[in-house]
Amino acid sequence: MKKLALTLLGLVAIAALAFLLLHVPDTDPAEMRAKYGGEPSRFVEMPDGNTFHIRDEGPRGGLPIVLLHGSNADLHTWEPWARTLSGDYRVIRFDQIGHGLTGASVDGEYTPDAFAADVEMIADALGLERFVLAGNSMGGGVAMTYALQHPERLAGLVLVDASGAPVERDSGGNLAFTLARIPGVGAVLSQFLPRSLVERSLSQSVSNQEVVTPEAVDRYWELARYPGTRAATRARFAARREPFAAADVAALQLPVLVMWGKEDALIPYDAAGWFMRHLPDASLAAYDDIGHLPMEEAPDRSASDLRAWLSSSISSPQPPADPAPAVDSAN
Repeated sequence: MKKLALTLLGLVAIAALAFLLLHVPDTDPAEMRAKYGGEPSRFVEMPDGNTFHIRDEGPRGGLPIVLLHGSNADLHTWEPWARTLSGDYRVIRFDQIGHGLTGASVDGEYTPDAFAADVEMIADALGLERFVLAGNSMGGGVAMTYALQHPERLAGLVLVDASGAPVERDSGGNLAFTLARIPGVGAVLSQFLPRSLVERSLSQSVSNQEVVTPEAVDRYWELARYPGTRAATRARFAARREPFAAADVAALQLPVLVMWGKEDALIPYDAAGWFMRHLPDASLAAYDDIGHLPMEEAPDRSASDLRAWLSSSISSPQPPADPAPAVDSAN
C-alpha cells in the first residue's frame, strides 16, 4: 500500500512538473489590444455586457457589408477585402464572441442562436437597416442562421466555405480541430497549445501556403490565448449543432453568393453543391487550387467576384441614414 501511494505521488509530481514546463500562459490583454486593436478598431460595449472589437470602414451612405470570420480566427482574416471594398461600401467586421480581442462571453453562451443574436445586436447598435451579410466557415453558418431568422433585414447573403450543410466534414484535414473535438484531449491540449500546432493547423486549412506567414501564425497563436478564449473554445466545440434543413434553406428568398475553394480540406466542395441545389436564388464562385480561406488565398479574384455579384444582384446602396444610436466605447 505504501509503495502504491509513493508511485501515485510520483506520477502526480511528474504531471505537475510537465504542466509547469509545457503550459503556455495567457497573453496580456493590454499588449494584444496594442498589437491588434489599433486604428480603425473600436471596442464597443453592448447591452448584454460584452465588449466587441469592431472595425467599421467606408462611406456611411454605402451599402453595409458585415463580415463574419470563422472558428478560431478573427476580424483580420477579412483585411484584403476591407482594403478593396471600403472605398465604395461600408465594411463592418468584428471579433465574434470567444474570439480575437472580444474574448469570452459574459453568459457563457456559444450556440448558433447566440452568435446570430450578436449579429442582430451589433446591427442595431450601428444603425443598420438592411445589409449584406457574409461569413466564412463557422461565420458562414452563423450568417445562414441569421438569414433564416431575419431575412427581411438582409439585402443579400454570402457564404464563403460555410459550415452547416449536411455533408460529411473532412475533419482529418485539420489536426488541431480533430484533437479539439476529442473529449478530454481538447481541454488538455488547449493548456499547452504549441505554436507549431497552430502553424500546422493553418497550413492544413489552405492550399495557397503564401498566407501562412509568421505574422499570421503569431496572431492566431496569441489571440487563441487571450484570457478566457481557451475555455470559450472548449465550450463552443461542446455546443450542439444541427445541420441546416433543406426545406428551410429552400424557403430563403434572398440573393446568395456561394464562394468555395475547391481544395478545401476542412469543409468539402460537395457542401457548396448542397447549398447550390437548395438555395432558390444562388450564384457560385468556385476556385481551383484554393482551400478554406478564398478571401485570403485569392483576395483579388474573390473580391472582384463579390463586386460583380453585388452589382448584378443587389439593389443600389441605401441613402445615408440618420446617425447611429449612441453606444458606449471602451478604449
